[in-house]
Amino acid sequence: MKKFLVIIMMFAALTGFKRGTTHTISGTVYSADDKLPIPGVTVLLKGTSTGTQTNAKGSYSITVPDGSATLIFNFIGFQPQYINIGSKTKIDVYLKAASSALNEVVVTAYGIQRRKDVTGSVAQVKSSQMIRGLVSGVAVNGAPGAAREVKIRGISSYGYLAPAPAEDNESYKGITENSFTNAASTPLSTFSVDVDAASYSNVRRFINNGQLPPADAVRVEEMINYFIYNLAGPTDNSPVAIHTELSSAPWNTKHRLLRIGLKAKTIATKNLPASNLVFLIDVSGSMSSANKLPLVQSSLKMLVDQLRPQDKVALVVYAGAAGVVLPSTGGDKKETIKNAIDNLSAGGSTAGGEGIKLAYKIATANFIKTGNNRIILATDGDFNVGASSDDDMEKLIEKKRESGIFLSVLGYGMGNYKDSKMETLADKGNGNYAYIDNITEARKTLVSEFGGTLFTVAKDVKLQIEFNPAKVQAYRLLGYENRILNKEDFNDDKKDAGDMGSGHTVTAFYEIVPAGIKDDYMVSVDPLKYQKNEVKVAASGSSEMMTIKFRYKEPVSSVSKMSQAVVYDKPVDFKLTSTDFKFASAVAEVGMLLRDSKFKQKASFAHAIATARAGKGDDSEGYRSEFIRLAESAKLLSKGTELAKVSDDE
Repeated sequence: MKKFLVIIMMFAALTGFKRGTTHTISGTVYSADDKLPIPGVTVLLKGTSTGTQTNAKGSYSITVPDGSATLIFNFIGFQPQYINIGSKTKIDVYLKAASSALNEVVVTAYGIQRRKDVTGSVAQVKSSQMIRGLVSGVAVNGAPGAAREVKIRGISSYGYLAPAPAEDNESYKGITENSFTNAASTPLSTFSVDVDAASYSNVRRFINNGQLPPADAVRVEEMINYFIYNLAGPTDNSPVAIHTELSSAPWNTKHRLLRIGLKAKTIATKNLPASNLVFLIDVSGSMSSANKLPLVQSSLKMLVDQLRPQDKVALVVYAGAAGVVLPSTGGDKKETIKNAIDNLSAGGSTAGGEGIKLAYKIATANFIKTGNNRIILATDGDFNVGASSDDDMEKLIEKKRESGIFLSVLGYGMGNYKDSKMETLADKGNGNYAYIDNITEARKTLVSEFGGTLFTVAKDVKLQIEFNPAKVQAYRLLGYENRILNKEDFNDDKKDAGDMGSGHTVTAFYEIVPAGIKDDYMVSVDPLKYQKNEVKVAASGSSEMMTIKFRYKEPVSSVSKMSQAVVYDKPVDFKLTSTDFKFASAVAEVGMLLRDSKFKQKASFAHAIATARAGKGDDSEGYRSEFIRLAESAKLLSKGTELAKVSDDE
């Protein structure tokens, strides 16, 4: 009998220590209405904090324990769906649209706030801290990690709270929208070409977290230029080709919409010049959260994988002071570089100015005369020691850019995010600026668009358009408010302007009031007293509407070159425009709506969404489908009128 009891006890002990097994489930989440994939869907293992999100193509992958378990699929504007896993390894889900719109009040980690007062956002962080609820990215009152039920118009969903950021102190440079300009009195429009796309991914972060972005966070040109457009590259020795397309403006059919498209030549990676890179990483205390330094580390390691033996990388960090973590190291020493990145940790104050000075010193010491010399700054922009104001940073960078070293900025995080400072740094440092809100965005910026992000083929790129007053009564440039130049700056080679990288595309839109159209945007002023101010518009039999002049410098040259193109007054029907024209105009329309532009006229989310669908095209990467979903979410967020109700009942 004793032996029998011993055997039973041994069996119980062994089974008690049996290790649980897991398996991975993957699939795609679609809309039940149109069968399109939905990016950004929260996938949560019920009763746990284990979760993930769908990528740009609507796909997900999650590891779960064997046995009885349930996955919860949530996304803004859709009914949550609960699916028992069983032994399945592949689960495709079709979400049904919720019957009610979202509310005027958003439930956030800060408490209940009216949407118009919300300027911050709940962070998008690693799966163990992910925000759960009916609306993807919405947290409710209570301690982080506590379960709560979110009720919006009677629809409820269980969720887990994400920790709230320590502060809500984001900063954005104020934007005064371009207005309509009289072509007779001011026929020239001049601006610096810009290829940054940070605003789009930042706007996406707000919307995915259940909030509309602050108006000044929406830079229309950056939203448009987030996407790749199908333009032909130059056929001659020029680094950039110019394309134009003219049709009616979707939000006012009496007006015309001109698209100017630029396409930089594409250089194969193996033929790109050697790179001298300095990773300048903010490791101050403000970078400690999961969507900051850990995401920086993952991002830069993906970039390291793209390096060649002829490339070299140094690693500089700054917190209360700046220091060199890794001296310039060959690109074939990937393990060494990655280990240095992995060993970083956050803490202390933020001496950003000192870090930038040291990074330029290291880059200068390892300068490659005919190569790509670039500093890549990864930060939330919250500098608070030494040179820290926007003006301080601007003066510092302007002194350093003459060295031939470019500065690119990768922005991370939220709550204390300083968009205004980072836009200034990239602009004045002859570099580009991207906002990295998740690992998918990091892959897009540092892997898919590696050449365009890091290798400049044309610098100080400027456009100057001369409008023919006989054909154009007035015009308005959509976006680029921070890139406007004086007319005399166009021929001034000392005037800094934007840069274009290998394979990059740039799109700019002009809204045009044709001659002879009666329009509310044409304002009159009293005649001048001391001089004649009458501008006579000569009747012209020419069908030329405008001339576009394009000026640029080769990457190692200080002397610019110029080319030009003529646009004729021959608009095509909007239905016959290219898919790129339709899609880009839809992005512009949504941008105006998010800014609540006084020039939005008859723009609407419904019209923009329909136009974007018509212009979706091939969309192999899924980014256009993602935009359509964001526009649908923004439409719901803009319509809410009732208060959100939070229940503490479990």
